[in-house]
Amino acid sequence: MTARLIPVDPASPDPGAIREATHVLAAGGLVAFPTETVYGLGADALNARAVERIFEAKGRPTDNPIIVHLADEAALAAIVTDVPPSARTLIARCWPGPLTLVLPASPVVPVVTRGGLPTVAVRMPAHPVALALIRAAGCPVAAPSANRSGRPSPTTARHVQADLGERIDVILDAGPTPLGVESTVLDLTGATPTVLRPGGLTVETLQAIVGEVAVATLQMQAALARSPGTQYRHYAPRARVVLVNALPERAGADLDAAVRRLWDQGLRVGVMVTAESADRVPPGAVVRVMGPRGDPRVIAANLFAQLRELDDAGLDAIVVEAIPEEGLGRAVMDRLRRAAGAG
Repeated sequence: MTARLIPVDPASPDPGAIREATHVLAAGGLVAFPTETVYGLGADALNARAVERIFEAKGRPTDNPIIVHLADEAALAAIVTDVPPSARTLIARCWPGPLTLVLPASPVVPVVTRGGLPTVAVRMPAHPVALALIRAAGCPVAAPSANRSGRPSPTTARHVQADLGERIDVILDAGPTPLGVESTVLDLTGATPTVLRPGGLTVETLQAIVGEVAVATLQMQAALARSPGTQYRHYAPRARVVLVNALPERAGADLDAAVRRLWDQGLRVGVMVTAESADRVPPGAVVRVMGPRGDPRVIAANLFAQLRELDDAGLDAIVVEAIPEEGLGRAVMDRLRRAAGAG
């Protein structure tokens, strides 16, 4: 059965559409819905069988924890056993928003939702549709990205349909998601707050709020295993991704060389570049312009959609220009390294 697609106004969702989606959640079904980051695939977080359906639909490894989405801070009391002062400070400043906190889990949270861990990842999304759905459902909503495991995350309902249309019940379509990359995951269970996955809230912002913040390497993230989206190859199209990390003045030459090496192998090649490098790509390559090099917010919003567009064009390889790892650029580069299979 194909998922029912329900259009909703992103700023003022129709109560009838939300009510229909909550009936599905209450029956143990799966609802894809927009957040400010990407589309999520939701189920009642406290219904173990419903959460198992998420893993089945996505083809997701069961030791990969799922973020639990809340509509208000008061709901934390039921699903965590401790909220340290640093968490309270961050919640006051950053929720709703693209920040996920890893905290000690209450026994009420099913083992499957936690990925077998003693912790739970929680956040409050900053999207009217997501908040309306969670409030109306009257339960925390477990929701990883609404894509097949390992694929580029979905930033439109069409992406969800392409990956999961035959595997889920309802898709709430509110148009493209504004941020385009997932939330930042911050572990607060150790002595030093540690970013397990860079995302929509920058490390610089976290440091300004709580002081010292550690950032786990790709290898550390996989070893710690406390964060969704860090243990396995993620965000990858079917085409091979080749990341070109060069100084701005060398980007054109290095992009040209990378494309021609792939052409010499008989491959069909696409290229994703910053606006500054667009005119340096060799003629004949399929090109997508991610955005200005100095505006990672635009690049993040385009990232997954462009990876999917080039993949859908039947290309064999996608050459991507790296961007500076500052601010939101850190999250973009994290996703690109994973797509390229690094770490």
